[in-house]
Amino acid sequence: MAKQGVASMLAVALVLVSLAAFPRGVHSIGVCNGVIGNNLPAPSDVVKLYKSKGINAMRIYAPESNVLKALSGSGIGLLMDVGNGALPGLANDPSAAAAWVKANVQPYPGVSFRYIAVGNEVMDSDGQKTILPAMKNLQGALAAAGLGGRVKVSTSVRFDVVTDTFPPSNGVFADLDYMGPILDFLASTGAPLLVNVYPYFAYKGDPQNIKLNYATFTPGTTVNDDGNGLTYTNLFDAMVDSIYAALEDAETPGVKVVVSESGWPSDGGFGATAQNARAYNQGLINHVGGGTPKRSGPLETYMFAMFNENEKKGDPTENHFGLFNPDKSAAYSIRF
Repeated sequence: MAKQGVASMLAVALVLVSLAAFPRGVHSIGVCNGVIGNNLPAPSDVVKLYKSKGINAMRIYAPESNVLKALSGSGIGLLMDVGNGALPGLANDPSAAAAWVKANVQPYPGVSFRYIAVGNEVMDSDGQKTILPAMKNLQGALAAAGLGGRVKVSTSVRFDVVTDTFPPSNGVFADLDYMGPILDFLASTGAPLLVNVYPYFAYKGDPQNIKLNYATFTPGTTVNDDGNGLTYTNLFDAMVDSIYAALEDAETPGVKVVVSESGWPSDGGFGATAQNARAYNQGLINHVGGGTPKRSGPLETYMFAMFNENEKKGDPTENHFGLFNPDKSAAYSIRF
């Protein structure tokens, strides 16, 4: 997760992998399981907590064997990152991609793999050049393992790959030379674009123009978009609909969007309170089952994050995005 520049928001072969479909409504919600902490629960306890709360999907940021073992047989759908450090090897050598699938997917037939995220918020141009070749090699490796079409290969991008996001109908990709070929690949495979969407950072960056209630799903503010004739009552919808507009502009309107991260911190900085975090995250849970003004229907969304992580670096808010404390107590009241 990184701060996002969104102030412009205003202006069966070797293995059979079980793939559970998202149920409707609130079950469009998953939760990211970050592990940058020295006091976090054991993976088996984490999976039990997911199950006890009815959370049906998880994102992990690397193929951790202990987590994968704990997930086996749980029915929890999984979005798994390859880790940014793995991108050069996966891009340069198809056999490395085959070895990665053999090591991290095939040994876990009881895990409900949904997506492999090839890169998370890769911002440097050299790193971005490795994403599409790595995606193609992993797609080929999955197909060779009998999993082609079952596990989708994508990449997770920051929201600010889209620009001119206000009004939402103006949204376009900032760099189509970079994003265009990736979108064409996703369109050809039926995989969604994974996007990290944080109204918190938009609000933090421009609190004079973005109202807190609009950013936190609290009624009281409406924004009309004359370009598409739609009315917005929350910033999340406006941000997501600007992505849909950008996909249309890029002539890939059939590519679906999965929100791969979204959340609000409860401490550590401007606007970061338990009250605001609860308002946003409960609003998100209640909202995404219905989609956005532009696209109705469940919008698959992964909340960030399951636990407060005490070893994350950077802004102090980074340690306070958790829905739960490391002792598994709730950081604030929340219902799934």
